[in-house]
Amino acid sequence: MPRQIIDISIPVQNDVAADPPGLGPSIRYFDHKKTAEDLCSFFPGLTPDDLPDREGWAIEWLKISTHCGTHLDAPYHFASTMDRGKRAATIDEVPLEWCFQPAIKLDFRHFPSGYVVSAKDVEAELKRIDHKLSPLEIVVVNTSAGAAYGKPDYVATGCGMGREATLYLLEQGVRVTGTDGWSWDAPFVHAKAKYAETHDPKIIWEGHRAGREIGYCHIEKLHNLEKLPAKGFMVSCFPVKIHAASAGWTRAIAIIG
Repeated sequence: MPRQIIDISIPVQNDVAADPPGLGPSIRYFDHKKTAEDLCSFFPGLTPDDLPDREGWAIEWLKISTHCGTHLDAPYHFASTMDRGKRAATIDEVPLEWCFQPAIKLDFRHFPSGYVVSAKDVEAELKRIDHKLSPLEIVVVNTSAGAAYGKPDYVATGCGMGREATLYLLEQGVRVTGTDGWSWDAPFVHAKAKYAETHDPKIIWEGHRAGREIGYCHIEKLHNLEKLPAKGFMVSCFPVKIHAASAGWTRAIAIIG
């Protein structure tokens, strides 16, 4: 069987509901005609008429958070410490061996939006796919958010991974996880409603905060996870190396075969 490469990333683009209002990227596009004068400025005496078709270069300027698009969160994003007191690693310090490993998929598309996945849910899914976790395996979670990408309700769609579910994975040596949702945790709109009822701060960002106990990374805003088998593939998710940052964009791919 020939090797198959599946793009499991979303594009960075303007005007797509992939982030809460005000948190999305802004891209300014400059085509070859607009930049002809810029190119000429490097060469005294050169004019646009001297250029083939009066064209310069195509270039884009972006205003963007490290958490826009498909990205890998570093332990530093979750808290200032990890592994119960150590300084949390920034994205440029994440071990590269974490980012290219055999992977499995947990299919949680049947859970309603706002549901907080438990350790028992993870155990049940592992039993269903007949898989025993190995250290450094990458675990991606397919939620209902995947089908909602680009729609107005994307950031409110999908289940989230709770603290105990996250620790269940980490205690077995997993160091990179991923989701097709906006967040590894349940969408904030659902957590907000739950907090209004309980006033329990422990429910806020509980999956992320598990990194305080065991340092790990997760990929957010994955895509096309429904195209992946439950197991038998690799994931590559090397992050852009941004000094001392909490995350880095990644062109995440799945490799089958």
